[in-house]
Amino acid sequence: MTTDLRAPGVQGRMLAAAVLASFVSFLDGSITNIALPAIQRDLGGGVVTQQWVVDGYLLTVSAFILLSGAVSDALGRLRVLRVALVAFAATSLLCAVAPSAGVLIAARLLQGVAGALLVPGSLGLIIASFQGQAQSKAIGRWTAWTSVSQLFGPVVGGLLVDSLGWRSVFVIGLFPAAASMLLLGRVRDAPRRAGPARIDVPSAVLTAVGLGLLTVGLIEVGGGTHAVLPAGVALALIAAGLVVLVGFLLRDRRARHPLVPPSLFTARNFSAGNGATLFIYGAFGIAFLVPALYVQQVLGLPATVAALLGLPATVLLILLSGRFGARAGRLGPRRFMTAGPLVAAGGVLLWTGTAFGSAQVVFVAAGLAVAGLGIAMTVAPLTSAVLGAVPEEESGIGSAVNNAVARVAGLITTSSVGLMLGGAVDTPGLVRVAIVAAALLVAGAVVSFTGIRGGAAAS
Repeated sequence: MTTDLRAPGVQGRMLAAAVLASFVSFLDGSITNIALPAIQRDLGGGVVTQQWVVDGYLLTVSAFILLSGAVSDALGRLRVLRVALVAFAATSLLCAVAPSAGVLIAARLLQGVAGALLVPGSLGLIIASFQGQAQSKAIGRWTAWTSVSQLFGPVVGGLLVDSLGWRSVFVIGLFPAAASMLLLGRVRDAPRRAGPARIDVPSAVLTAVGLGLLTVGLIEVGGGTHAVLPAGVALALIAAGLVVLVGFLLRDRRARHPLVPPSLFTARNFSAGNGATLFIYGAFGIAFLVPALYVQQVLGLPATVAALLGLPATVLLILLSGRFGARAGRLGPRRFMTAGPLVAAGGVLLWTGTAFGSAQVVFVAAGLAVAGLGIAMTVAPLTSAVLGAVPEEESGIGSAVNNAVARVAGLITTSSVGLMLGGAVDTPGLVRVAIVAAALLVAGAVVSFTGIRGGAAAS
């Protein structure tokens, strides 16, 4: 017997379960960054191991997040969400006990598959449980909490690494996963419509293969002495990955049941919002990874201190993102999506001050705080612009597409971080990363200014 997901008491439980389920995925993606130096010291492998611990997870999340939306529709969102929570818990434990870098990377790849199932499943649960303005408000809460998890994760990670060791960062996610399972209780999916599952497997395969080839190539090109493949082979993999991804786009346009419905991109704000997402989240991918490595490996500070440097950004996001979101609802998202990335770009450029050789930690901390202000100005208006541009019945796939774009953007830039650093974390490398991140943020601001229309729901 099914349960009415829109019953008042059930709605609150489902929202909390959805937030916790997605929180697990986003938290794991951010909390691991602060543990990378400790992982390298224990398991070896240099920058390449650090990149693969991050990118192995991002790769499979990015490759399967669109497919997971179709799987949830076909098999039932609650059923898939429960399986994903159990799988995520199991792979987290495998990461925690990994005896070598290879086993840890393999576990992270598997963990990413489970993580990909969590995000669309949680959004689908919200869409099934709420309607109209209540749905928009629920999605806003979901967005706020996932954003907080991405910034709050390093603080928790730093405390765990210094007190219990790096393996503990993979255990902490078990608690919100268990809480989400308890909240779901015995609630069951509504009966599915008769007919075959609408899953375009060839498109899913092309996405996974293309992203895999591109990721391996980018990591190996920037791997320095730790690279396994010759430079020529790595460049060939990058080229092959791009060709396969182009093949996915061509296939998806002709598919009967495309993973990414082309009709979504006829909405101006949806197209421009995802274009801005590509640049902005690409910058975020490296802007909150490299400083954590720099503070520990160059300045010699403990993981907890490195994490606390990012705390002001977390506080700003919690205090201000809702206010900027409300203002964007009245004034439209364009001005905030333009100003926010520019403020964040000014913040990351403060890191170039580390080249002066003194007060380096001050430049890093100040840059993170200013960048956090820019993020608080940007995230909620960006989500509003994207989701407000698609029909309510397509808000689930619209959100999944935007999440996929953000994940792929972070995957590409973190895969390229070895090239920016020159194979080792040092002050000149941090300066190069700051310049690249600032350029991406400025590009995001330009796309927003020229592409976003004034109204929050403009198309």
